Amino acid sequence: MRERRLTARPGGLDSGQLLLICAAGMLTVAGIAHTAAVGLSDARVAIGFGALIAAGELARLTMPGNREVAPISTAASLGYALLLDVGGRPANHSALQVVAVMAVGMIAGGLPHLAVGRPPRLDAMARRLLAGSLLAFAYRPLSGPLGELARDTDRHGNWWPALGVMAVLVTVMLVADVVIAAMLRADQVRTAFGVAVRDEIRMGAPLGAAVAASGILLALASHSMDMTALPAFAAPLLVTQVAFRKYAGIRATYLQTVRALSRVTEVGGYVEPGHSRRVSQLSVAIGRELGMAEPQLLELEYAALMHDIGQLSLRDPIPGGATVLADPAQARRIAELGAEVIRKTGVLHGVAEIVRRQCETLGESPPIASRIIKAANAYDDLVGGSTDRDRAAAALERLRLDGGSAYDPGVVEAMARVVDRLVLVTRL
Repeated sequence: MRERRLTARPGGLDSGQLLLICAAGMLTVAGIAHTAAVGLSDARVAIGFGALIAAGELARLTMPGNREVAPISTAASLGYALLLDVGGRPANHSALQVVAVMAVGMIAGGLPHLAVGRPPRLDAMARRLLAGSLLAFAYRPLSGPLGELARDTDRHGNWWPALGVMAVLVTVMLVADVVIAAMLRADQVRTAFGVAVRDEIRMGAPLGAAVAASGILLALASHSMDMTALPAFAAPLLVTQVAFRKYAGIRATYLQTVRALSRVTEVGGYVEPGHSRRVSQLSVAIGRELGMAEPQLLELEYAALMHDIGQLSLRDPIPGGATVLADPAQARRIAELGAEVIRKTGVLHGVAEIVRRQCETLGESPPIASRIIKAANAYDDLVGGSTDRDRAAAALERLRLDGGSAYDPGVVEAMARVVDRLVLVTRL
C-alpha cells in the first residue's frame, strides 16, 4: 500500500495535503468563532481588505508545475496582518480576526470558480491561509508597541523598527511556506526533498518577493493613504500577475505543441501508438528518481516526446518503430535528423542537443537526459504498454547485460525502481 501512496493519482489528495487542509479548516473555525464572539474590530478596514482578498482569489492563476497562486490575495492578507494603523487610527485587530478575514475572503473569491466548475485547489488555499496565519500570530502581539513608536510625534516617528520586524517575519513566513510546499511536492512527484526545495525557490522566488514587498508597503502606506492604499497597490500587482499569466500560457502552449508533434510519428505508423507518451512519462519519472531539477525535467520531457521524430525521414519504417533493434548508424542518423527538425523551431536548442546525443555510447559522455531517454526508449521498445512483471524484468535484465557501454547502469537501476513501483501499483 505504501507504493500506491507514493504514486498517487493526479488530482487525488495524499495524507500531507489532507493534514494541511484540516489544519487550515480548524484555524478557520477558530478565527470565525472568535471574531463572532468578540465582534469585528474596525469593520470598514476588515471589509475592505476582505474584499481585496476575495478579488485576488477570483483572479488566481496556475503557474508551471501545476502551482496555484493568488498574488493579490496573498499581498492583501500580508498587508492586513501587518497593519499598524489606518489613516492615523491604530489597528487593534487580533491575529484570529486576521484569520477570519482571510478565510471569508478566500471562500468568497472561490465560490464563483466553484459555480462554473473550476473549484480552487484546497491544498493551495490552505497553504495561503496557514502562511498568513503564521505571520499574524507572530506579528499582531508586536503591532501595538511598534505602532506607538512609529506614531510618536515627539520623536517624529521611527518606522525602521516596524519595517525591520516586518521584513524578518515575512521572510520567515516565506521560508516556512517553501518548506511546506517542498514537502508536499516531494511526496507527490517522488523527488528528493532538497530538489523540491530548490525547485520551489526557483519557481516562486520572483513572485514571492513581489508579493511580500507589496504586502509590507500596503501596511505602511495605509498610515497616510487610508483605504486608498488598497487599489493603489493592487494595480501594480495585477500587472505583475498578467505577466506571469502570459509566461505560464506560453509554457503550456510549448508543451501542447510538442505533444502534437510527437504524435506525428504515431499517426504515420512509424512507432507504436502511445510510445512517445510512455517514454516521456518514464523518462521524467527516472529524472525525478535521479534528483533532476524542474527546468531539466521540462527539457527532458520535451526531448522524450520528440526523440523519434527523425524517423519521419525514413523511406521504410523500422518494424514497430523499435530503434533498439536498428543498426547503430541508422539510429544515430535518425537522432541527428530529429535534432535538426527541433532546431528549426528556433527556441528548443537544448532539447535538440539532448535528442541528437541520445544514441551515443557512455564513452562519448552524453548528457544525463540523453542517457535517460536512450534507456527509457529501449525499455518501451521491448515492453510496450504491457504491465506484465516478467516481461518488464526480462527487459531490464537485457539492459543490465549491456555491461555499461550503451546504457548508463545508474539510469537503468533508477528505471528498475520506477518500473517496480508502477508494477506494484498496477497489481494493487
